[in-house]
Amino acid sequence: MQLIKDKSFGGERPLFGIHDTRLENVTITEGESGIKCCNNLEADGCRFIGKYPWWHVDGSVITNCYFEVGSRSAIWYSNDMVMKDTVIDAPKLFREMNRVEIENVQFKDADETFWKVKDLKVKNVTLHDGTYPFMFCENVYVEGLVSDSKYVFQYCKNVEVHHAKITTKDSFWECENVVIYDSELNGEYLAWHSKNVKLVRCHITGEQPLCYVDGLVLEDCSFGEDCDRMFEDSEVQAEIIGSVTNIKNPRTGRIVCDSVGSVTIDEHIKAPANCEIIERNK
Repeated sequence: MQLIKDKSFGGERPLFGIHDTRLENVTITEGESGIKCCNNLEADGCRFIGKYPWWHVDGSVITNCYFEVGSRSAIWYSNDMVMKDTVIDAPKLFREMNRVEIENVQFKDADETFWKVKDLKVKNVTLHDGTYPFMFCENVYVEGLVSDSKYVFQYCKNVEVHHAKITTKDSFWECENVVIYDSELNGEYLAWHSKNVKLVRCHITGEQPLCYVDGLVLEDCSFGEDCDRMFEDSEVQAEIIGSVTNIKNPRTGRIVCDSVGSVTIDEHIKAPANCEIIERNK
């Protein structure tokens, strides 16, 4: 593997087509497409300033790097990537990619990050600001995520999440096959219009969570007082720790909790309209 060290490159496609190369303390300055159509690369301690600096790169490891604000849409169409211990200030990274592992990475503008990524592993990652991270992703495994980005996880399939704190609105919409363990989910309208969603030992806050869901399972979850109109038109099996404020028109299933502040059943409930609600304290 050749080594490029302590150098700067700018302009249009300065490192186009390189392969079997390690970059150390390299800066990609102003310009476009600094590294493109490459394979088998390593980058350590590098700085990316210009636009679109890492496209169509297959087989790469990025460590201890920094992506400045100007390096927007920095990494697209690149398969088999590992990134660790990196800070990203630019939006719209990671699109149309396969087999990506991200560990100890901070996204300071997570706008439209992780779109159409398949086989994605995320560990100890922070997402800040921006909208719609993880759009259209498949086969996602998360261990340790803190996010205040808006509208996370939409139109995703096969997602497993552990130890996350997600503060947002409209998260996990129109998703399929989702399981979330030991996490805190804060925000309105959680997991609407989704299928096969399982929550285990999670705490949930925000209005109208878990509505219009088929195949919803909750094990030992708890809810904040602001969670009202829960489970509307959902097929649900829920074992809840503590009390809930309001349940509205659950379609079918069984809900067990300590107590319910109120239950709303009106003419809009969908068939079969046979959900069993059990209060332990009664």
